[in-house]
Amino acid sequence: MPITEDARDLQEDLVRLRHDLHRQPEIGLHLPRTQERVLQALDGLPFEITLGKETTSVTAVLRGGAGSPAGGGTPAGTGSPAGTDSPAGGKAAERPAVLLRADMDGLPVQEKTGVDYTSRTDGAMHACGHDLHTSMLAGAATLLAEKRHLLRGDVVLMFQPGEEGCDGASYMIREGVLDAAGPRVQAAYGMHVFSSLEEHGQFCTKPGVMLSASDGLEVTVLGAGGHGSAPHAAKDPVTAAAEMVTALQVMVTRQFNMFDPVVLSVGVLQAGTKRNVIPETARIEATIRTFSEGSRLKMMEAVPRLLKGIAAAHGLDVHVDYQAEYPLTITDEDETTTAEKVISGLFGERRLSRWATPLSGSEDFSRVLAEVPGTFVGLSAVAPGADPAASPFNHSPYATFDDGVLADGAALYAELAISRLASLSAAS
Repeated sequence: MPITEDARDLQEDLVRLRHDLHRQPEIGLHLPRTQERVLQALDGLPFEITLGKETTSVTAVLRGGAGSPAGGGTPAGTGSPAGTDSPAGGKAAERPAVLLRADMDGLPVQEKTGVDYTSRTDGAMHACGHDLHTSMLAGAATLLAEKRHLLRGDVVLMFQPGEEGCDGASYMIREGVLDAAGPRVQAAYGMHVFSSLEEHGQFCTKPGVMLSASDGLEVTVLGAGGHGSAPHAAKDPVTAAAEMVTALQVMVTRQFNMFDPVVLSVGVLQAGTKRNVIPETARIEATIRTFSEGSRLKMMEAVPRLLKGIAAAHGLDVHVDYQAEYPLTITDEDETTTAEKVISGLFGERRLSRWATPLSGSEDFSRVLAEVPGTFVGLSAVAPGADPAASPFNHSPYATFDDGVLADGAALYAELAISRLASLSAAS
């Protein structure tokens, strides 16, 4: 039976898991209930499971190979040491391994979708579809366990907390997720659903720079308070902050090549308590997206220089905190081609799109791709027949993701592992 048919047999289970996760989203690096649900989904499957020390991550390793018996699990926190005999025979350190990743955390967003499985946690929502990612990878775990005899190596499942601004991938890398099978994984694949952009069920890829780098900017303008009727007797930080906001936008258009874009958006501008009081300080917070390492480094120099110059011109001081966050998500061309072939083979070429330009979102899966070759695949979960251009985008309190893509996502995860291990084994 094709793996897509096997995945469809799991659809109802995947929907139940996804709805359960959606009703009770958790935020950040510590997701105890989500971790518990993942472990329940893996219970009884022949995975070696390791739990995170600094986070509630779950790393699950499946030892594959012709003739491997199905069934039998390994208790959480245990696993075969690198180089020891695996259940499939042979030395684990000599076997190829691939990694499949799903992020698990939600967002601090008050849900307004009105779906019957809406979030029951006030101020939290799976507004970016990570509940789908987790459910799809759990489904892939079942498929891979059933087809363990086809695996010509080992599979590492990376269930990761803290993607939304907490850099959870870095924690898991430090704790050894890339080496969990013994040898370092030779390929890594991640997937992300979208509530907009593409027609329902469309897969999207792009070799090279696929997602922007993301950095944060926090600025405190330091002045001297006073009466609003006598600004000359004070040092007004508000007008200087306002000038900084507009000057940042002008700088982007005048110091950076329009064909190597920079996106700078101010999300926080705060000052004062009353209309006739000049405050002592004003605050600016912004997000900065760049699409090349050159522009990223240039921004790190140009932004503080500009803001300090404006502050000095007004006789004020300024504290500039430029925070390097997620690097560029750069996919490997060969691994992207591999993923495209698998997608076309499973679902047909009409279900595949290759983006011409990167997306200005950012991902900490970039940390994994900086260490090992791999790629990132987008999957549209727009409702069937809905207009993608009119559908609320990820992170919106109105963003909805269709359950109909769950089985396809699980099948793709599993087939990527099966196919890539086959080619790695043939090449060794």
